[in-house]
Amino acid sequence: MIRVLIVDDHPIFRSGLSLSLGESPDLQICGEADTAAAALTLARDLRPDVVLLDLSLPGGGLNVLPDLVALDGVNVAVLTASEACDDVMAAINTGARGYILKGIGGAPLIDAVRSIAAGEGYITPTLAARILTEIRVEERLSPQRSASLDLLTPREAEVLNMVAAGHSNKEIARLGDMQEKTVKHHMTRILHKLGARNRTEAALLLRDGTRSDQSRI
Repeated sequence: MIRVLIVDDHPIFRSGLSLSLGESPDLQICGEADTAAAALTLARDLRPDVVLLDLSLPGGGLNVLPDLVALDGVNVAVLTASEACDDVMAAINTGARGYILKGIGGAPLIDAVRSIAAGEGYITPTLAARILTEIRVEERLSPQRSASLDLLTPREAEVLNMVAAGHSNKEIARLGDMQEKTVKHHMTRILHKLGARNRTEAALLLRDGTRSDQSRI
């Protein structure tokens, strides 16, 4: 059972979100909070598997995010209406496992929560290009890091391509005919070789490297 803490200052939104997530038998809403302070208190007491955190709430979502991600076993995903690159980068850099835009459908949200609970992360696809641009501006994508894609074995490259396509570890294991723990081992090596901090950044590195190769053709 995946235990979820909802943090949002709009009661109607919290109610609708609870109903949507409640449709999945493996998800349980263990608590709700409407301020940053209440979120931290509940997260410390309840130790949920996933915290869905809005940014625009009393006390500030980004302000409480460092304390939430520091809790053992607690995975935090931002669930917000903000598409600002600064907010996205601040959340990811602080340790959020995901960044989800409000308006996402019930089924995709449930899948996202499952991925986040498994430590895999999720980001709304439409934001990926913006994040890639921001990473370039901050010079995180150096030529050396892009070239490091060549260090991947064929199997690691296959796994990374499936990650970039949005597949979870479980799906990659099924598609690649391997055990899930083997996928996790490959991901550890991929992140190390690319110097990436998480799967999202590794996938963006792959996309950027692919575009660079195509531009030289």
